[in-house]
This record gives sequence, structure tokens and C-alpha cells, in this order.
Amino acid sequence: MTAAKATRESFGEALVDAGSDQRVWALDGDLMKSTYTYLFREKYPDRFVECGIAEKNMIGVAAGLALAGKVPFAASFACFIANRLEVIRMSVGYNESNVRLCGTHAGIGIGDDGASQMGLEDVSAMRALPNMSVLQPADDRETRGAVEYLVGHEGPAYLRLTRQKLEDVNGDGYRFEFGKAVQLRDGSDVCLIGTGATVHEALKAADELGGEGISARVLNVHTIKPIDRGAILAAAADCKRLVTVEDHNVNGGLGSAVAEVVAQGDGARVTILGTRDYGQSGSPDELYEEYGISARHVAEAARDAVSGKK
Repeated sequence: MTAAKATRESFGEALVDAGSDQRVWALDGDLMKSTYTYLFREKYPDRFVECGIAEKNMIGVAAGLALAGKVPFAASFACFIANRLEVIRMSVGYNESNVRLCGTHAGIGIGDDGASQMGLEDVSAMRALPNMSVLQPADDRETRGAVEYLVGHEGPAYLRLTRQKLEDVNGDGYRFEFGKAVQLRDGSDVCLIGTGATVHEALKAADELGGEGISARVLNVHTIKPIDRGAILAAAADCKRLVTVEDHNVNGGLGSAVAEVVAQGDGARVTILGTRDYGQSGSPDELYEEYGISARHVAEAARDAVSGKK
């Protein structure tokens, strides 16, 4: 097991590895030390573009590079990328540009920087674009696998990354499979579904519930779009009760994606945990408690679902 690492750091290291492909470029919006794209700049300066505090321009340049046959990874904070949705919609989505938008510092997990820096609507915005894939890895191995995959992926993609360090959830033999959820625990009473940092909260909650005799399945949904319909429908059929947890607004994110799938099946109860406002300053642990997405809240929601409480 490797030491805990922020997925933004894993991304920066994986991007250097991907740079052996001459098509790969990196673009940054004056945040290269925060997004770890500075590592790519050190190794491949001729294929690095510093766009300054001008994310719209960065996205446009990335789209131009993609239309010229390159594979650009354009990085900034998740909130700054999502705020440029109109440019993403036309330059990347509508033109089917092969751009990889990389949003770091996602969610309330960034901590003390506060609401202005918290990407809490980015997944919803990206899911709304018809041809945009949305990925959120949960640890170092998964991030490296996602970046490696994205070099060859056809179509626009959004990669969501953490500021906070995350422990490994995947073992040494792990291989990233686009669009395939990873079942980390088996269970039949309730299914806990996380993505990115919240996978760790789901696992801790499952341990707590197991001590109470509640059998909790845990799914790691690293690809939010296209979501693994088979895994979601199987969990709905087997467990009848699903609890989703995300470091994102409850509208339009992981919970919404899961509910959309379940609504087309035979039915199951879905409880959605996530944020409901614009965020605030505080430590990640404090904010996970405040916003009800900590392991304690996940376990509580699972108990209520199993007992039939509303």
C-alpha cells in the first residue's frame, strides 16, 4: 500500500508518464503548482502552455489543439472550469473536441479556502453536456489508470480530482475500466455508493454497520458518466436500499445519476447525501460532518434505510 496521496498529485505524475506520447499536451490557468501540471512542464516544456488567469482562453486553446490532432489536458480548480460552461459547451462539446478538462480542488474537501474555491456544481454541469464523460478516481492507482485511459479516449472528458490526501482503496492488481463501477465490499442489506473521496467514507461506514449485523455492499463509481447501469441495477435488485454519498451538490451529481438508473428499473429506495448550499471554510473533517457526508452520516442513513425510516 502506498502512502496517502491527493489525486491531483497522482494526476500530475501520471500526466508526465502519458507525455511519452507526443500527442499529449498540458495547459494550465496559472495554478500549475496546485494542479501539479508543473511536473509536465519540467519534463516537456515545449508541450506545456501557461494560459494565465484566463480559463476561457485555456479551454479554447485546448479545443484548437484537439482539433489539430493533439490530446490536451487542461487543468484548473474545478470551480473555475465549471464557471466557463458556455465555452466548454461550444468549443469542446459541440465541436466534439478531444479535450480532457481536469478539475482539481473539488468539493468541500478542499477545506479552509472556502466557498469561492469549492467546485460543488461541476459534475452536474458536465453531466448535462451530451458527449462529456465524467470521471472521479478514488485513489492513486485509480487516478493513474484514468489518465492512462484518457490518452486514447475518443471524445470530451472531465476528470475530477482532490486536494486532500486519500488512502488506497484498490489493491496492487487493480486495473481501471472505463464505465465499470468497482465493488469493494459485498452485502445484501444496503448498498453504499461513493465516488472519489467519499468512497473512503462509504468503506468506513460499511465497517461500522458490519459490527451491527448490517450487511453493506460498497460500490466505487469512478465513472459517473457513463455510469455503470448494470452494477446499479444489480445493487437495487439485491439490496433494495441504496445510499449515495458525494462531495458535491445533491442536484445533478452521483445521486441523481444513480436515481435516474433506478427509476428505469424495478425500483429501490435511494437516499442521496451531499451538499445543499455553496460551502464554507473549515477543515475537511469538520465540513464532512457539517454537510452530512462523513462515515457517521452514511452509516446513519443506511440504518434508516434498512429500518424503513423516512
